[in-house]
Amino acid sequence: EGENTFMLRLAQHLLVESYRFKLQHPTVSQSVTRCSTAFTQTLSFSSQSKPTMAHEINADLSVRCVMHADELPWSASPSATVSRKRFALQGPSEAGRVTSIVEYSKDSSFHEHGHPDGEEILVLEGAWQDANGSHPTGTFMLNPEGFRHAPASHDGCVLFVKLRQFGGPARVHQRTDTASLEWTPTRDGVSVKKLYDHPEHAETIVLEQWEPCADLKITSPSNQLFEVLFLSGNATDLTTGVSYRKWSWVRVPAGDVLCLSVSSLCHVYVKRGEWRNED
Repeated sequence: EGENTFMLRLAQHLLVESYRFKLQHPTVSQSVTRCSTAFTQTLSFSSQSKPTMAHEINADLSVRCVMHADELPWSASPSATVSRKRFALQGPSEAGRVTSIVEYSKDSSFHEHGHPDGEEILVLEGAWQDANGSHPTGTFMLNPEGFRHAPASHDGCVLFVKLRQFGGPARVHQRTDTASLEWTPTRDGVSVKKLYDHPEHAETIVLEQWEPCADLKITSPSNQLFEVLFLSGNATDLTTGVSYRKWSWVRVPAGDVLCLSVSSLCHVYVKRGEWRNED
């Protein structure tokens, strides 16, 4: 099992490096990319009765999953100046449905590209630029399918990014300066800033502010999962004992409940519901 894990990681590394090489040398044959892709796909067949995706991370939506960014190493992306920490991935490594923390180094850039099934971005630190301007800390963006850009960062930045999770009809480009929004109290100790809600789609996205308290419950309906990214503050899961801190991420399956003891003022991103491509 250990040897197989090593080989899978080696295949992933080769695939990423081949993409980098192709971007830097577009006239060179595609054979390197095809080779590493084939190698990865070959290794994805385990000793079990059916093949699995070698790259998938927390792909089972029926299971609660927790990731702490400070426990994950930065991994390579197709751009040599952009790194990432992946919380969840379904599908191919560079074309799948992914949730991650992404870091742009100083004077970094990414080639122009589009986003099938859309893109969601929350700027966590620094400022990020594209043809639409500069997007400072706290900027929230939704980019529908068909949107193209060549992102960059002059001084470096960190983003929370969700890919292939904003598809379907009636989607429009959205840019929100969350710092300009007022907190609206909703229940004892909890205030919100609404970021996205559309009658034709299942998702609602908000920022929440949690005052310190001994028992905060977030309940998931029987047909709807939710996820939380901690932007600041500390809390403890009363069920599992997990300690959440800056850039901890938890996804809770439909019908489950998240019970927390909030020890310091928390600011969190919360997404309820999820768009799925049924094609």
